[in-house]
Amino acid sequence: MPNRHSPDVVIIGAGVVGAACAYYAARSGLSVTVVDRGPVAGGTTGAGEGNLLVSDKEAGPELDLALLSTRLWRELAAEPDVLPPESEYEPKGGLVVAPDETTLKALRVFAEGQRASGVLSSEIPADGLHALEPHLAPGLAGGFHYPQDAQVQPAQAAARLLRASGAALLLGEEVTALLTGRDGRIRGVRTTRRELPAGAVVNAAGTWGGRVAELAGATLPVLPRRGFVLVTEPLPRLVRHKVYAADYIADVASGSAALQSSAVVEGTPSGPVLIGATRERVGFDRTLSTDALRRLAAQAAALFPVLADVRVLRTYHGFRPYLPDHLPAIGPDPRAPGLHHACGHEGAGIGLAPGTGLLIAQALTGAEPELPIGPFRPERFTTGPAAPAGRTAPPTGDPR
Repeated sequence: MPNRHSPDVVIIGAGVVGAACAYYAARSGLSVTVVDRGPVAGGTTGAGEGNLLVSDKEAGPELDLALLSTRLWRELAAEPDVLPPESEYEPKGGLVVAPDETTLKALRVFAEGQRASGVLSSEIPADGLHALEPHLAPGLAGGFHYPQDAQVQPAQAAARLLRASGAALLLGEEVTALLTGRDGRIRGVRTTRRELPAGAVVNAAGTWGGRVAELAGATLPVLPRRGFVLVTEPLPRLVRHKVYAADYIADVASGSAALQSSAVVEGTPSGPVLIGATRERVGFDRTLSTDALRRLAAQAAALFPVLADVRVLRTYHGFRPYLPDHLPAIGPDPRAPGLHHACGHEGAGIGLAPGTGLLIAQALTGAEPELPIGPFRPERFTTGPAAPAGRTAPPTGDPR
């Protein structure tokens, strides 16, 4: 056990997933310290759009986690001391549109499969789309409205959850080793500044989660998947929902390393329109890709012609933590007792953060998990290539 000056748990990573783990662990009565080599939300979280989606997930364990997280985000937003208005939580709903009848039929099958899990959706005929989005391009075949989709300002959400947790923050400290006891159990961390004993360690290091696992001698094949976002000049509220074409679902589900782009367009309370998202596996290459930016801009203007002459004020990009089967690693690692993982969420980490945090807190305290954690078990990558468990064929087919 840790001494009286040591926390019950050290969480590596001050992004939104680490913040959610800290919040729910503290609510469970544990003392928490969060360590990050950079600032709060300095990694993937700060480069995200803040998508809280159920619309892009087929029935299965990730959708179950998304629905749990949807409920928890609403609970957090109902507590202004935890998630105040500046966190920009908006239960705005999503609109997935189809360019042709074939794609619309595929979306219909996809939505029907989701409903058994508790996803709410309604089909919108072509002549009903403009009632939801007056500036949407003409000629679309129809779409589906998802009222459970929402939005949050991710860096604000992470900062507010950390503050509400009461966790001690050690920023600008890189974890260089994991401490082990005589029994071989993980008993804390060593950083560039100190040794910090603890009862347990949580790996919420996002794209660098695989490197943390290596410190314990465990395999977690987290890979970076680069993505770009465009930010327009402030505008009147032209886009009411989170709007994207059906091929976005295919991009999310694909394991291709090549550049993929499908515009997700949404307005924000402060005025700018956010336009994402691209995906490509290029390691940690931060080079600006004009090809990716042009694709995003063209696709956004195709969905919303009114955006064609709008100025883009800036772009930003980051790296999504990708695991081969498109499911995060959540829970204790039997290969390294005392180590828990909460990483590998790819582009869904912001949306899945509260559910992940709650499952980690329940694992740390021995409570009954809210969801079966078997599909997320970290040791599933120990031998051989991982079989797809999270997503299968998307509605429009895999574009590889």
